[in-house]
Amino acid sequence: MNVKINAVKFRADEKLVSFVEEKVSKLDRHLPNALESEVTLKVDKPESENNKQAEIRLVIKGNDLFASKQADTFEEAVMLSIDALKPQIEKIKDKK
Repeated sequence: MNVKINAVKFRADEKLVSFVEEKVSKLDRHLPNALESEVTLKVDKPESENNKQAEIRLVIKGNDLFASKQADTFEEAVMLSIDALKPQIEKIKDKK
């Protein structure tokens, strides 16, 4: 699965990019017909806590899956978004 990463108003370091690619590409095991994924990372209100936001959109045939979560770190926000996508993936797998 192709993983596109968009960092809004900042430059994501290589460590963060490889973390996101590794974790999001594991979703391919659960949903092998996913065409690509788009991950958007952004900082919401820099002066506050829980300000790192990760949005993940899985592009599949039919309708796309989407999850957005906020946390103290981008890594945590990505993992929370992946956890939010898993029930959606199971729902699609049950329909087939």
